Amino acid sequence: MKPFDPHVLHVVPATRRPVATLAAIGVAQGVATIGTAFALAALVVTVVRGEDPTTPAVVTGAFFLARALLGALSEGLAARAGALVATRLREQLLAAWLTRPGDAPDHDRRLTLAAQGTSTVEPYVARYLPALVSAAVVPPLAIACLLVVDWPSALVVVLTVPLLPLFAALIGASTQDDTERRWGALRDLSGHFLDVVRGLPTLVNYGRAERQVAVIDEVSQHHRRATMRTLRLAFMSSSALELLATISVAIVAVIVGLRLSTGSMDLLIGLTAILLAPEAYWPIRRVGTEFHAAAEGATALAEILPELDAGTTRAAGPAPAPEAPLPEGSGGVTVRDLRYTHPGSDRPTLEGVDLVAGPGLTVVTGPSGCGKTTLLEVVAGSRPPEDGEVRTPAVHLVTQRPFLGAGTLRANLTIGGPAESVDIWRVLREVGLEGVVAALPDGLDSPIGDDGFGLSAGQRARLVLARALLSPAPVVLLDEPTAHVDPESAATIGDVITRLARGRTVIAVSHQGELLARADQHLDLGLPAVAR
Repeated sequence: MKPFDPHVLHVVPATRRPVATLAAIGVAQGVATIGTAFALAALVVTVVRGEDPTTPAVVTGAFFLARALLGALSEGLAARAGALVATRLREQLLAAWLTRPGDAPDHDRRLTLAAQGTSTVEPYVARYLPALVSAAVVPPLAIACLLVVDWPSALVVVLTVPLLPLFAALIGASTQDDTERRWGALRDLSGHFLDVVRGLPTLVNYGRAERQVAVIDEVSQHHRRATMRTLRLAFMSSSALELLATISVAIVAVIVGLRLSTGSMDLLIGLTAILLAPEAYWPIRRVGTEFHAAAEGATALAEILPELDAGTTRAAGPAPAPEAPLPEGSGGVTVRDLRYTHPGSDRPTLEGVDLVAGPGLTVVTGPSGCGKTTLLEVVAGSRPPEDGEVRTPAVHLVTQRPFLGAGTLRANLTIGGPAESVDIWRVLREVGLEGVVAALPDGLDSPIGDDGFGLSAGQRARLVLARALLSPAPVVLLDEPTAHVDPESAATIGDVITRLARGRTVIAVSHQGELLARADQHLDLGLPAVAR
């Protein structure tokens, strides 16, 4: 992990302006702080000497006000910049992965990077990088002012300031190792938990669910210990830097006090030197503090940036060689001798599965837990096959609980990237939702709640089916499309699926005999491989 990787400013252009703005504000805050030291010293001396304090008081108040305004501005911009950069980074990361559909992805690692990894970049960009710039500018400026005001005090600061980054680097090396271990523990925990949730039905069927409780507890304890070890190091390093800076400022204060007591130094110069000395140490101490807060983000960046580079290289490089023709034209799916085992299970969920599907309706049936949903997820690329061959063009997967986000109906319908020539109202008419949507106050721009709140189960099922119709993908995968709906909605959905299958490859998992009667091909996963 590098303390600062300038490559992020190149790969993520959205980082440049907010980081530059925050750095400029940090430098301005440092300059205002140095000005405050001069003004405050002048105010104290004026009061001690019994002179009119109006002018120094106004100047001091102006510097304090400037520091307050800059601080508020910095906090607001830091929050916005961190959220902006994390969001843009997540978008670029997902886009980079979409440019490499042929890769064999590590889904657990990708999930951790896209969710937790991009979020941890916020303190790195919003706090650590601006603090780094301030530490490079403000201490030299404070030392230069001290040289002009009182060179013996400046000499003490020059001799002691290098000790802070030295100690910070020594402690930071240990922090880096602990942070990488914690990041690995978090990745293992999230990946294992995701696999357990995905395979929970299978684990329950085979009586292995209870065993996973102890495994998850063990992985969680490992992550907890790694987190506490990192926090302990962070507190120790902050205390060490604070102690070192305090001792250094105390040395300056003692030297100034001795010279004041002998009358060899003016009170104004002495107070200014004492107030300026801490400003040479504070930015470096802040870098040490922010380093620990941003260490996890820097570790995540070390894994994210190569992914973005790979995506850029792939996008800019030559087009990959075309694969062998798929069956039944470009919309076909080929599955050969597929094998997949859920994590934590001793026996494969899918074994020896063969499927060749072209345009038309293929219905997959079988008892609960036989791997019907898993087959669709493997075909969709959500799960890498353990063995065998899976070849398919772009697919549109409709799960048993499809995503419907809080937003407008139009946004939820077009999330799959509809073709420009498709008439949304015609598609809604096909699925029987035209009247429902037209009756809403804002039509397609009417909002719905998270998970389709405000719509009935049948309306949600038809809405996601309309989204599949709008999708340009030549392959549509449907997991129990007629489940949890009334018979009338089930009949409507069956008619829509039949029309959809006339021009595309549709693979549907179903327990309904009515949909099976419409099928052009039937795959029963409940039969032994030799029987299939």
